[in-house]
Amino acid sequence: MQFDYVIVGGGSAGCVLANRLTENPDVTVCLLEAGGSGDSILVRMPAAVVAMLPGKPAKINNWVFETVEQPGLNGRKGYQPRGKALGGSSAINAMLYVRGQREDYDEWANLGCEGWDWDSILPYFKKSENNEHGGNDMHGGSGPLQVSDQKESRPITQDFIEAAKQLQIRERKDFNTGDNEGVGYYQVTQFHDTAKNGERCSAAAAYLFPVMDRPNLTVITKAHAKGLTFDGKRATGVVYKENGKGKDIEVKAAREVLLCGGALKTPQLLQLSGVGDPGDLEKHGIEVRHNLPGVGKNLQDHMDFTLAYKSADTDNFGIGLLGGMKLMGHLNRWRKTGVSMAATCFAEGAAFLKTSPDLDRPDIQLHFTIALVDDHSRKLHYGYGFSCHVCKLRPESRGSVTLNSADPFAMPAIDPAFLADDRDLETMIKGAKLTREILEAPALAKYRKKEMFGTENAKTDADWEKHIRSRADTIYHPVGTCKMGTDDMAVVDPQLRVRGLEGLRVVDASIMPNLISGNTNAPTMMIAEKAADMIKAAS
Repeated sequence: MQFDYVIVGGGSAGCVLANRLTENPDVTVCLLEAGGSGDSILVRMPAAVVAMLPGKPAKINNWVFETVEQPGLNGRKGYQPRGKALGGSSAINAMLYVRGQREDYDEWANLGCEGWDWDSILPYFKKSENNEHGGNDMHGGSGPLQVSDQKESRPITQDFIEAAKQLQIRERKDFNTGDNEGVGYYQVTQFHDTAKNGERCSAAAAYLFPVMDRPNLTVITKAHAKGLTFDGKRATGVVYKENGKGKDIEVKAAREVLLCGGALKTPQLLQLSGVGDPGDLEKHGIEVRHNLPGVGKNLQDHMDFTLAYKSADTDNFGIGLLGGMKLMGHLNRWRKTGVSMAATCFAEGAAFLKTSPDLDRPDIQLHFTIALVDDHSRKLHYGYGFSCHVCKLRPESRGSVTLNSADPFAMPAIDPAFLADDRDLETMIKGAKLTREILEAPALAKYRKKEMFGTENAKTDADWEKHIRSRADTIYHPVGTCKMGTDDMAVVDPQLRVRGLEGLRVVDASIMPNLISGNTNAPTMMIAEKAADMIKAAS
């Protein structure tokens, strides 16, 4: 099989590229996705994420990765859920639509990534977006990705906002103007049209499913990529196995191979193909095809710490007879109208805050959640409650993604190096204290029954450090492992071409030189929108 372009990975970036490149009927595209179709009821119903995110008792649309032991987290292995289906992680995430700060992208440009400053990338955010409120200077009103206000947020979320305001934190109506500071509601990637109102608008639902009938687009699911093929320094195709079994199948690319596997899978595929740091490859007996030491380095992720309270309020998600009966009603109402608690994103309340007034922009992010959350919902508690996550937005720690073995079906060795830099711990302690102040404010008094996990006894920084090291983990935003730039450790140039090779680009969150100040799904789709224009211009 030969196509003009072969895309590896049908996630947030791959779906965008498949759509945009096949707008030209003379261009042929093959999209390879290791997972399934990504269109089941578990994906479409937002609240059903609770069946997919934990990765147990069954792995549903989820790679269910884990990290290597983390010295900064008392030697614990962290959990790394990643989407494995068309739509990628946008099929199993909380649907939060967040772009980050203006300064994040201006810093990219200052690092040598010309054309990636805020003013240059804003048009691509707008091109992607179909906002419920229509288009304006900051938002798009006609793009493929439907962005909505929450359908039926819980009253407790409004009281969380009031609690923050009682601490003199300003309310913000829009977190996507380049300045996020304040408290309010997240907007979500959720359908607002009549036909699919209240359903998750994954990247596949937005970009891919509407164009699946294009004759120049071939989508192959259950296709696990094993490696890239080359002619000298030119990438010529991809070898995959169907369902990880049977004979090898090769798909050839006449123009380019486009890697969209994400910050964990893309560096793994490059390394399996002999592209990376020789020291990382030779230990697994992999012949070095191209010396590119930055592959797999520069891993950055938002480490997250959760505070939680038991509550007598049953008007949220919980485990109990009354709540279960209510939930059945919510499911039926969502099926008919798209509006009910079944449409929730769970992390309904947003806050971007400064831990010091001297900072130029917020350095922590809060996700207020209408359920008790413990270990990524892998540990369940009877009853009801609420939680609040806090993460440092721009971590100093840098980790890596390397190979565990030369087996393409083995899990990569993921090392976020959480808390390797003491500055991250300092910010997390400040953030945890501030979060607890908000949760203890009068507006939430009627909901508080019992503080979970013993954090009520944290009196000193040393106490908070113990709590953070014992329970903190990712909030699912790994980036940076094939970073864009012009320095010796850059993997791709500002056109996203792999340095020193031909016919090969990386288009996903791994190209971010620095982690942005927020959730990474919308920025990943922006990256792919911009990349599509670059690819078209080069053809």
